[in-house]
Parts: sequence; structure tokens; C-alpha cells
Amino acid sequence: MKTKYDIARNWLPRYTGTPLEKFGNYILLTNFYNYVESFAEKFNCDIEGLGRPMQTATNSDGLTIINFGIGSANAATIMDLLTAVTPGGVLFLGKCGGLKKSTELGHFILPIAAIRGDGTSNDYIPPEVPALPSFKLHKFVSQKIVERDLDYRTGVVYTTNRRLWEWDEDFKKYLQKINAIGIDMETATLFTVGFVNHIPRGALLLVSDIPMIPEGIKTEISDKHVTRKFATLHLELGIEAMTELGQKGEQIKHFTYE
Repeated sequence: MKTKYDIARNWLPRYTGTPLEKFGNYILLTNFYNYVESFAEKFNCDIEGLGRPMQTATNSDGLTIINFGIGSANAATIMDLLTAVTPGGVLFLGKCGGLKKSTELGHFILPIAAIRGDGTSNDYIPPEVPALPSFKLHKFVSQKIVERDLDYRTGVVYTTNRRLWEWDEDFKKYLQKINAIGIDMETATLFTVGFVNHIPRGALLLVSDIPMIPEGIKTEISDKHVTRKFATLHLELGIEAMTELGQKGEQIKHFTYE
């Protein structure tokens, strides 16, 4: 195995327990196994990769969902491994912390960019290059939200490699200074590595906690409440957007200077 493509083709099945030919052309990414379970139940399809680092399920429309784990390192890994199947589009369904008074539990954020505080993405491209989604993919997601008469937020999210930071007042002051609308651990990495690998990508984030105030920090109880109340809608929006994108067959072009 001499090339990145050779390695990815070998490793994607190894990590997911899923043969390459079973992957659909459009991909939903998530950090949560219960999203994969709900997807498989909805479409009566099998879950692959039980006992592996990542689990997948694919429906008859050619849409695959992957639970890739948590954090920027795992985000980079899955976006590298997906070069083995050259997907037509990838949408991340993740949770984030809301950093503004206007972002409440259950709100959706469709980020226009992500600040690269993850560290991982610096191994792929210089740090001054912004982490951006594919606009056309986000257009499909936005349309599905509007069709349901739902509201959503746009703005810049901050991606960090720190899982436990809620106690750090200096870091909170920094987050206020940069004016980010939300914080997570994957979005900037997914956008950056997706760009490098010529993979169309986007993210629909669900506000699951309000970490800037002590009573808003996520707990097991509060996370179960958010999941119970909003996770089904979150998943449905992703399914509808990516299914329509696949049905219309619109190519999301990736331009580079050559």
C-alpha cells in the first residue's frame, strides 16, 4: 500500500466492518450510536461494524450513516478514509454548545465557517486558511429546515481539542472575544480535511448545552433530555436534505488552482 488511496481502501472496511461496495454515495456523519440505531430502524437496514471503532448503516436510496466517534482526530480520520469511496456529499449531524444568549437548547446551527482551534487540521493545511462548508450542500439543509417552518442560526463556530474547559474563565473570555456562536470538537476538522480531500461537506449542529453559565453545562440528565426531545428531528432533517441532494444529482464542484 503505497498511496493514501490504497491505505484508505484497506482501512475504511477495517474501521467500520463495512465493505466498500456497501457505502452509499451520500454520507451522514454523527458522534452517536443511537443515531445509527434510529436510522437502521427507520429504513429496516443492518448495522455494520458492531465491535469496531465505527458503525454504519446504509438504506436502499444509497445514503449511509457513520458513527465515527468524538473529537478532531477521529473527524480527520473518517474524512481521510472516505477518500476510498469518493462520496458526493457528507453532512455532519453533531451537537454543540451555544455561546450566545440567542442560542437555546434545541436550536439548530448551520455554520458558515469554523475557527480552527482543533490543532489537528494544522497537519493538513496552513492555519490561516479558513474552514468552510460547501455552500450548495448547506442550501439543501436550509431548505429542509424552512419547509418545516423551523428557525435556525448561522454564524461561525469554534472547534476545540479540549473536552473539559467549562471551568476555565480565561478561555470563556476568549470565546466571547472571538464572537463565535457555538463550540464543538469536530466541525473545523471535518471542513478542513474535507476540503483537502475534495469532499463536499457540511454540518447541521444541534445546541445541546449552554456551557458559558454553570447551570447550562451538560450533564448526563440534560443530555438525555435534549436527545429525547430533538435528536429525531435532527436526524430527519439530515436524511431529507441528503436524500434530495442525491435524487437531484447535483454535482458540488470543488475548485482548486492548477
